[in-house]
Amino acid sequence: VRDVNKKYNIFRLFSKMAATVEMDGSIMEGGGQILRVCAALSCINGTSVRINKIRAGRSTPGLRPQHLSGLELVRDICCGTLEGGSVGSTEVTLIPGKIKAGNHTADPQTAGSVGLLLQVSLPCALYADGPSELCLKGGTNADMAPQIDYTIKVFKPIVEKFGVHFDCDLRMRGYYPKGGGEVVVKVNPVSELSPVNMTDRGTITKIYGRSFVAGVLPYKLAKDMATTATRHIRREIKDLYVNIQTLQEKDMACGSGNGIIIIAESSTGCIFAGSALGKKGVYADKVGFEAAEMLLRNIRHNGCVDEFLQDQLVLFMALANGTSRIRTGPVTLHTQTAIHVAEQLTQAKFTVTKAEDENASNDTFIIECHGVGVTNPHF
Repeated sequence: VRDVNKKYNIFRLFSKMAATVEMDGSIMEGGGQILRVCAALSCINGTSVRINKIRAGRSTPGLRPQHLSGLELVRDICCGTLEGGSVGSTEVTLIPGKIKAGNHTADPQTAGSVGLLLQVSLPCALYADGPSELCLKGGTNADMAPQIDYTIKVFKPIVEKFGVHFDCDLRMRGYYPKGGGEVVVKVNPVSELSPVNMTDRGTITKIYGRSFVAGVLPYKLAKDMATTATRHIRREIKDLYVNIQTLQEKDMACGSGNGIIIIAESSTGCIFAGSALGKKGVYADKVGFEAAEMLLRNIRHNGCVDEFLQDQLVLFMALANGTSRIRTGPVTLHTQTAIHVAEQLTQAKFTVTKAEDENASNDTFIIECHGVGVTNPHF
């Protein structure tokens, strides 16, 4: 225990001895990704961080309610101080304290993504001194963010390979523009994270999904999305049964919405997904086609994770004790941004190389990371 504490304390002492880290919030992806990775790593390693030019290139620059809610959640988890924390602010400073277990709530009072609130808070809760309960409110199925179904069915089982354990209780679904969704996440702390090696995709063995409507929208939309998606997938993958359930949500949904998520599993435990949400004026069959094509695109490159999981795993790779290797398709700008921030705030080293084996396509890459091995001093 003394050795673990010594290693952890040296890590945090090194971080605190350094001046506040300055981060340009307008670089690369230039949005919430920089805020989330900066805040989580600041909390975990004890480094104060100042982020300026927040979302400078966006049509509405500065913090939006969902970004502010995420930063306030991290501040609360680590008993820290947040300066400049207001909607529209283009500069914030997070001064972390000690990570504490307990119950925490985040509610942007909009349809801001519950999944993105989990992204910024889950890593922090892993290094607490006991179990934590996170009550996250907002949009469970929001545009430009992981649907809660993706978080539960794809992200959760893959991040568990690092040694992460959490339960996700979906109590209410919330849709744009009102939000109103609620997810309660129970997180167990870890002593340290283990590295992962995901370089063998194997064969696709199972394809299933969920096509839904909620509120006042007709059930026919769910059936049309599922039918079109199934037909498109079967054109390319002929030897597997595609099982997409159609559902009409009533009691478990706040507001109206429709969407679809389709998941593929491989013989080696890899999981991929394609998803889409309905919008006013967009035909249901187009929504189904978009989700199906997204799934197929993420299977064709013969990687082990899809384009939406890449960036979500970067932080865990950086914190793990050892070398992680993940085979993937084209490296997204979100992933490049997460890698850049992780290397700025930790001693982790990433390399991205083109896969050269016989199963690789022109778009297959290996992301490798020598993690820093952050340990929890409470174990």
